[in-house]
Amino acid sequence: MNDIRIAQVAKQLPPHSRETRDILPFVELWLAGQEERFRRKVIKIFEGAAVDKRYSIMDPEEVFTATSFEAKNNIYVREVKRLGTEVLGKALKGAAWEAGSLDYIITVSCTGIMIPSLDAYLINTMGLRQDIVRLPVTEMGCAAGISALIYARNFLRSSPGKRAAVVAVESPTATFQLHDYSMANMVSAAIFGDGAACVLLSSEQGGTGPKILAGEMYHFRDTTHLMGFDLTDSGLKMILDPEVPQAISQHFPDIVHPFLERHGTSIAAVDHLVFHPGGKKIVQTVEQLFGKLGKNIDDTREILRLYGNMSSVTVLYVLERFLKKEIPVGEQGLMLSFGPGFSAQRILLEW
Repeated sequence: MNDIRIAQVAKQLPPHSRETRDILPFVELWLAGQEERFRRKVIKIFEGAAVDKRYSIMDPEEVFTATSFEAKNNIYVREVKRLGTEVLGKALKGAAWEAGSLDYIITVSCTGIMIPSLDAYLINTMGLRQDIVRLPVTEMGCAAGISALIYARNFLRSSPGKRAAVVAVESPTATFQLHDYSMANMVSAAIFGDGAACVLLSSEQGGTGPKILAGEMYHFRDTTHLMGFDLTDSGLKMILDPEVPQAISQHFPDIVHPFLERHGTSIAAVDHLVFHPGGKKIVQTVEQLFGKLGKNIDDTREILRLYGNMSSVTVLYVLERFLKKEIPVGEQGLMLSFGPGFSAQRILLEW
């Protein structure tokens, strides 16, 4: 079987950024008509979200301005094209690959709507081949970064000597609902930010970078209500059930241990945890579970602090940190993310 390796990870941030403390005045203005107790609770959510800074395709004034779904989505489309082009170009340059050498392009986004999808535009802006195989991954939320890597691996396993790019671009701020005072909207506003990432993978002989040994999905039954979006007249309205951390905790042994056993390893043998930071509570939940096993998710917590949760993109930022480290040959890593469905996606890496 040919080795599938991660050759490069690049990230690209949108032009606007604010520290959380600088966003609080906008939040207070937004909630001016709400009762005092509720306002204090929401401010506490922002202050306690473990997110120090986040980036956005819009400046805060635009985010907190009432506009139509069409207007926000038009900004999303424009910026996704720009960020996707920039991050793919950065990754190709880092790997010293020609754009025309790509055989597969997989694009990931769930925070806006565009048809044709981003990959069609990248074929034109980046000069990709006319026979490139393209796959948009659009409705898998936070889990989709790893989902796309699993799809890329499956393409490459059946095709030795090929190259694939996964390009993920998300703008949760484009889904912010100005007239929704539900806790789901408050929590998502406090934890989410925008960003883009690109992962290059190869099934060529003599490739460099960690090998993907295995990739699998795990689907929780009867939990479609836990996370997602409702499509409303004002845009994509966040669904975020407070039971998510508990559901992860309950399923955790079934998600991690059988997967590792099937591939001849165990959590004790896994050195590096490349975990998606869904939010402070999910990070704490997983930290408790992994902490008992003598592991840490420090890089995950740090990405949440620096950028917030960028949906599918976030775990790829965690991966980028690991690719910058000097990791000894033979050490293993476990990638893990959760998303709507409800589902868990897992990848086993070996350096």
